[in-house]
Amino acid sequence: MSDQIRIQQDGRILRVTFDRPEDNGVSDKMAAKLIEALETAHETSDLVIIRSAGPDFCTGRVRGPDIGPASPEAYARRPEYDSIFNSYKAVKNAQIPVMTILKGRVMGFGAALTAVSDVSFSSDTATYNIPEIAHNVMPTMVMSAIYDRMNRNAIMWMAYTADFIDAHQALNYGLISRVIPDAQLESEVTRFCDLLLSRPRPAILGLKEYMRVAPRMDDQGALDYARSIHSMVNTSAEMKKKAH
Repeated sequence: MSDQIRIQQDGRILRVTFDRPEDNGVSDKMAAKLIEALETAHETSDLVIIRSAGPDFCTGRVRGPDIGPASPEAYARRPEYDSIFNSYKAVKNAQIPVMTILKGRVMGFGAALTAVSDVSFSSDTATYNIPEIAHNVMPTMVMSAIYDRMNRNAIMWMAYTADFIDAHQALNYGLISRVIPDAQLESEVTRFCDLLLSRPRPAILGLKEYMRVAPRMDDQGALDYARSIHSMVNTSAEMKKKAH
C-alpha cells in the first residue's frame, strides 16, 4: 500500500503524490501515511505539495481490501474513520504551509483536503463535488473539514445535490485559492514555490500558526495573540535580513 502514496524530499519542498491511478481514490492507509509525513514535515521543509499522479486529484475515500467489512456496531466502527478525520487535522496542524495542486475530478475526501489546505492551485478544467449522499452516505466526514471554510449555503447545496461545480465556481465558494489555465498550471506553481521559499522562515511559520489558532479565539484574544506573534516574529534575526 505504501507505493500508492509517494513522499519525496525536493530541497525545501516535501512532495506528496497520490499514486492510485486505477481509481484515483485515497485509502485509509494512504491517509495514515500522509498524516505521518505532515507531522514531521517542518523538520526538513518549508512547504508541502500534495498532488496526484492520476488523471483526477482524488475521487474520494476507498476502503482497502485488507480492512475487511465495516463493523455493524456504531461504537466499534467509529475508529475506522480516524485516519480520514486525522488527516484533515494534520493538514491544519502542520507547522508549514500545505499546498494542493488540482486536476480532473476533486471529490469527497479530495474536496475536503483541498478545503483545509493553505493554498490551492486548480486547473481551469478541474471539477468538484461532494458525492456521498448520492451513495446513501451522509457526508459528515467532508463536512467536518469544510464547515468553516466555505459559504454555508454553498456547502449545503453541494452536499444535497452531489452535483459537480467547475473551478471558477469553486473559487467563488472559497474552496480553492487560484484557477489557472491548464497549460500554465505548472509554471504558476513553480513561480509560487520560488516566491514562498524566498520569504523568511519565521514569517512562513508565524502566518500558519496564527491562522491555525486565531479563528478559534474571541476578538480580544485574536488581537492579543497577533500583538505577541508580531513582536516575536519581527524581532527574529532572519526577519532583519535584507530582501533580495
